[in-house]
Amino acid sequence: MGQARRPQPTCLALKLRQIRTLLGLSQEQMADRLKHVKSPPQPGHISEFERGKREPSLLVLVAYARVSGVLVDELVDDERELPEKLPTNRQKR
Repeated sequence: MGQARRPQPTCLALKLRQIRTLLGLSQEQMADRLKHVKSPPQPGHISEFERGKREPSLLVLVAYARVSGVLVDELVDDERELPEKLPTNRQKR
């Protein structure tokens, strides 16, 4: 019968927007930073991620973490906050 939807992090959209803002990137620039991901997000997808209208794939979440220098669990765990200042980018693409 029907399957229940899996639980989703409630703070993910805000955290993704914070990352982009702290990096000083537009949505188009963020999409460009993530273009190496298999099935990369388009600029419109970035907007949908940040508004909670679309959930990014695991590969996109890993790419966000690498671009920003944070851990994936800091993105998806609602009990963890992002640092006020992002660590040095570990990977620039």
